[in-house]
Amino acid sequence: MPKSPGEQVLKQSVSRIRPGLKPYGLPAKRGPDNQGTWTTWFNIDHPGGSGDNERIEAIRFYYPERVCPRPMRIEARTTDWIPAGSTGQVVHSRVQEGFWCLNKEQPAGRTCLNYAVRFLCPAGSLLQNTRVLWSSWSLWGACPALCEEAGVQTRTRSCLAESLSDPCCKEVSEEGRRCTGPPCSACNLTCSMGRVNAECDACMCEEHLLQGKVSLQDGAPAAGAAVYLQDKATKPLTVADSEGRFQIPGVCPDGRTVLQIKKSNYLTALATVPESTRNTSSLHIYLKRAGKPYMVQHPRNKARREGQSVSLCCDAVGEPTPDRYLWFHNDTLLDPALYKYRNQLVLKNLKMDQAGRYTCKTSNDAGSVKSQAAILTLAAKNEAPCNPRPQKFLIRLPNDCYQNSTRSSYYDVGRCPPDTCAGMVDKGLRCKDSDAYCCGVSKTETREITCAGYTLPVKIAVECGCQKCVEMKVVVRGRAVASDTGEPMRFGHIYMGNHKVSMTGYKGTFSIQVPPDTERLVLTFVDRLQKFVNTTKVLPFNKNGGAVFHEIKMLRKKPPITLDAAQTNMISLGEMEGDDPIAELEIPPNTFYRQNGELYAGKVKASVTFLDPRNVSSAATAQSDLNFVGDEGDMLPLRTYGMFSMDFTDETATESLNAGKVKVHLDSAQVKVPEHLTGMKLWSLNPQTGLWEEEGDFHLDQSRRGKREERTFLVGNMEIRERRLFNLDVPESRRCYIKVRAYRSERYLPSEQVMGVVISVINLEPTPGYSSNPRAWGRFDSAVTGSNGACVPAFCDDQNPDAYSAYVTASLGAEELEAVASSPRLSPMAVGVPQPYLNKLKYRRTDHEDRNVKKTAFRISVAKPTPNAAEESNGPIYPYEKLQECEGAPYTAAHFRFYRVEGDRYDYNTVPFNEDDPMSWTEDYLAWWPKPMEFRACYIKVKINGPLEVNVRSRNTGGTHPRTVGQLYGIRDVRSIRDLDHPNLSTACLEFKCSGMLYDQERVDRTLVKIIPQGNCQRESVNSILHEYLVNHLPVAVNNDSSQYTMLAPLDPLGHNYGIYTVTDQDPRTAKEIALGRCFAGTSDSSSRIMKSNVGIALTFNCQERDAQQQSLFQSLRNQPASRYPVSPLRERVLGVRRPSNTRMGQVRGKGAPLIRIPQRAQ
Repeated sequence: MPKSPGEQVLKQSVSRIRPGLKPYGLPAKRGPDNQGTWTTWFNIDHPGGSGDNERIEAIRFYYPERVCPRPMRIEARTTDWIPAGSTGQVVHSRVQEGFWCLNKEQPAGRTCLNYAVRFLCPAGSLLQNTRVLWSSWSLWGACPALCEEAGVQTRTRSCLAESLSDPCCKEVSEEGRRCTGPPCSACNLTCSMGRVNAECDACMCEEHLLQGKVSLQDGAPAAGAAVYLQDKATKPLTVADSEGRFQIPGVCPDGRTVLQIKKSNYLTALATVPESTRNTSSLHIYLKRAGKPYMVQHPRNKARREGQSVSLCCDAVGEPTPDRYLWFHNDTLLDPALYKYRNQLVLKNLKMDQAGRYTCKTSNDAGSVKSQAAILTLAAKNEAPCNPRPQKFLIRLPNDCYQNSTRSSYYDVGRCPPDTCAGMVDKGLRCKDSDAYCCGVSKTETREITCAGYTLPVKIAVECGCQKCVEMKVVVRGRAVASDTGEPMRFGHIYMGNHKVSMTGYKGTFSIQVPPDTERLVLTFVDRLQKFVNTTKVLPFNKNGGAVFHEIKMLRKKPPITLDAAQTNMISLGEMEGDDPIAELEIPPNTFYRQNGELYAGKVKASVTFLDPRNVSSAATAQSDLNFVGDEGDMLPLRTYGMFSMDFTDETATESLNAGKVKVHLDSAQVKVPEHLTGMKLWSLNPQTGLWEEEGDFHLDQSRRGKREERTFLVGNMEIRERRLFNLDVPESRRCYIKVRAYRSERYLPSEQVMGVVISVINLEPTPGYSSNPRAWGRFDSAVTGSNGACVPAFCDDQNPDAYSAYVTASLGAEELEAVASSPRLSPMAVGVPQPYLNKLKYRRTDHEDRNVKKTAFRISVAKPTPNAAEESNGPIYPYEKLQECEGAPYTAAHFRFYRVEGDRYDYNTVPFNEDDPMSWTEDYLAWWPKPMEFRACYIKVKINGPLEVNVRSRNTGGTHPRTVGQLYGIRDVRSIRDLDHPNLSTACLEFKCSGMLYDQERVDRTLVKIIPQGNCQRESVNSILHEYLVNHLPVAVNNDSSQYTMLAPLDPLGHNYGIYTVTDQDPRTAKEIALGRCFAGTSDSSSRIMKSNVGIALTFNCQERDAQQQSLFQSLRNQPASRYPVSPLRERVLGVRRPSNTRMGQVRGKGAPLIRIPQRAQ
């Protein structure tokens, strides 16, 4: 007996053929299931590109033993259990060819869903039948549908393989089929008012008329809103007119009748018809904009041992609130019936094969979103949670500590990478562990390094272990300035969501501590004076701690023009000399509304600011990060053709106005990529999430404008409500990642990589035939370097290497780093990319053709690596799906490089610490920075009278603490800077270790600091205020050597009057940068990059040229055999050893504090 339509399993061959078209294939002839065996469900393709193709020959290629030679039937459904015949999409199938869905056949703006297929094979024809890997299907569950309504009932099965990681266990464990609810009984509906209708599903009152109005959140009419009865939500009763009004006769005003109002992009509203005895009643409904889900809590990386338990959590907000969560392990859906999860996934008695990536996905009526992946690391029961052997980590030694045994100025001190490890586990299953555990140094060993005339102690890591992670503060700081003039945005507001979190200072500077667990930092900068467009930015930051600097380029608002609200107004978008506008806004008459929804008639002040991508210099002002969330919840990129911000006010500029239907006419001649014409959409920016959301499509339209030639335009409609920033964008799926590393110098050593560097990529669109001359930019991306560099997204193409090019820059703080040179000779070894791939990428530094251009950027053609080319499989360009491979690429893999121009300074710490990576801090009494969450930097300003620039050293040892007295904390070297106006004067700002508590926070240590100019120098004078302070704060250091100065560092944060500069910050680099800037300026309340030689001085030395017969250390080294003391540029900076000589006593009077002469003892 054939099955009724409601009982059929979810299957269909061809669905919804467009009028006038014939299906490519006919449904396979159906027969009873007991004549054969169904295969598992197959899903080998995704709906990207041309569509979703589940072809049988491809399925046989991947699963040769799972499909019989001659299947009898084929079934298809989506991955969300919807049968192909119920999706409303154009789909095709043939039992001997498979199933396919083409994107071009779907309605405009829609793409195919993700489908899975299965085949009915003759009994005994499947080879896998010989191996039973699955249990029998359970009985079909009860049909959840109401009487005589359609529904879906499900059944499940379990995998019987030894391990859930067996490939066979990835098959479907649950399937559904259509069903129909039980027969409805005779009509038993009673009405308190009116009578029962013919369908017996509602009461009707023929003499009553309901008059209603539907408005948007801002009061504007909700034209086109559909009104339904809640109990009959399949067919609308009426549709609101252009003023948002509607009338419904026959609805009973009984206080129980509920209406349902729907409008695209808005939440469905429910309204109860008020109780009334009159023949007419009224109703006013306001619609709230629907909000796609947005992840506010992402699952965290965790580590456990085999057999333990773990809890992973995610949470999302949206309108309506997301109500369904799905969890995935390594992109495979975890059975909700088996794991019993919602937004919290609990895994007990963990097995080793459960390690890997976990993501969650949630959805509501407006869309879906996926979380960031969390990595679950598992260690066997008897396995060490961390690799006990430290990694190799080289530090540079002082110039006079060259090691003959290794023929190197570097020393391996070891490093323990701060990976998450399995430590003490809470008894309860929490979303966030009460204590995070990381691998770190568990055992050190002190060694002595032989230098020229002294030994240098160093603590090296000899063993790594699992310990509590170092708590760090994550900070984003920067400066907000105008993109055209650099004018700072003074005292502007900074918002995170709806909350004001900070303000900019007088110079536009800001500093914000990133909240814990933040994955995506979205900040909106608002100018109180309204000179600049409100700017929303997604700022990358260093999750391991420390500060990252960002310069926020603000787009200046266009001066307002006056419009007549009663007339049609045209506004051009884009003003490039010699080129047409990219688009035009057409504002019809009677379009403007007040905030209360009333129509506005009068003059309108309109300020429309357009960000033109044809101007490459404007890329840094792009709003947000040009991403949107697709139908499957993935974050996807956009390629922009222009952004525009609109501000409409009344004639007095006191009330903001909204606008109804506004047309955008996009000149198709400005779209140089033909396939982008069909994908072009209008988008608006959600400032809460920093994501772009679709506002509408474009359609082709022919128009003639004045006396100009006939041109083709894309026309789109939009409404200007609460959102005022819009975008002409097209989704772009051709994506790659560019691997970039930053270094401290041109030596490009792995241990000298710099973290916290902002790598920025501007995607360029070349003019056809002129790949070196970009026509426009299409996207702006940035990422922050970590311990293994950065992977920055960029558009790429595998067919045409020159289809997309990219302009790459790097900055650290306000400093631009240099790229590797490409001329006069291109060195693949220096660039970091081997040939012939380097030539294919067409690497060019910005000064390639003009040596006067800055050296701080390079440009490449982003050629997607050829799959089977070995020389292109190891970076620096990675396909988008290989992000993990890019992020984990070893140092030896190809990558592009930036480096800092090495200054004349050197830092040495007895306990090694990487200031770019605060997680590398180690608990030790000799640690230079005693608190990892608070870094205090101290500098002293030293003036040198003499014809030469000299190196000045601070030697910092324990002074008063019994655990460190006499032991070395570290050394700092810096070279004095020549005063251009005074040839016999130079000045140095030298760091020393601040006094204060050591890491145990139990007792203060006054650091013993020796200031030693390395040359023929004699101390001339000391700042009198500093000298008085040190005398009054015992103990006092002995100063018997006139060639140096010794002090017990002050505990108080002294200022420029003392020649001492102290700054405390949450980031070590920031603290040092601010203190150094103040030292250069010679003041405590400003900063300078130019040394002011006679202001704020602490010490003065007189350094004369060495007599010809005196041999410097450098000369003595050169006179040794070359094999023992090789000459290097670094060693050439050593000026020589100090020798006593007669000194000149005198007083130097500058603009700073008075100086006092110090008695000197003969040597």
